[in-house]
Amino acid sequence: MAKGLTRAAIVDAALDLLDDVGMEGLTVRALAAKLDVKAPALYWHVRDKSELLDEMATEAWRRIGGRLVELPHDASWEEDLRSFADVLRAALLEHRDGAKAFSGTYLTDATVLSSREAGLQRWLDQGFSLSDTVRAFALANSFVVGFCIEEQAVAQADARQDYDLETRAERVGAQEHPLVAATGPEVFGDKDVQFASLMDLVVDAVGRLRTGA
Repeated sequence: MAKGLTRAAIVDAALDLLDDVGMEGLTVRALAAKLDVKAPALYWHVRDKSELLDEMATEAWRRIGGRLVELPHDASWEEDLRSFADVLRAALLEHRDGAKAFSGTYLTDATVLSSREAGLQRWLDQGFSLSDTVRAFALANSFVVGFCIEEQAVAQADARQDYDLETRAERVGAQEHPLVAATGPEVFGDKDVQFASLMDLVVDAVGRLRTGA
């Protein structure tokens, strides 16, 4: 085992490498080169890329949990859900390909899960069943992850101006297809505005789960 090489240092370096090379370029060999160690030295800590992504995602969720803990404990469920979505989106966008890299991963630190106990109880106190609370956050999580995957992909493609609105309008033939052309600003416009408006729909849907709604 390489002297001074810790799992925390590996994860920090891996997150930096992800920003540099993206999901495709993130490999154990590339990470070893960045840390200036031989690849076998990393296998004492992470067996493969999948386990490395688990550790990276766990750190990301640990930071997300830290930000959510700072929110008011008397927040309504609507505020709770919107805050969760905003914090999750910010965390995923913090790293290149973050939404893809952290999806479908295994949380290696149980405290990341146990810290949710108080938040779950708060939802139960506001009229939700545990099952519906889980469904609510599953819906929000799926929406945010999917939105961020698309947002990051479009942002990278936008460097080539693939989604320039004027170019798009010309491609679809704005005069012959005015409705299709008019969808451009809605689909490829301000992402913050779009995210907030779509979260309105998510919150509305979750509200229908509440007991007695």
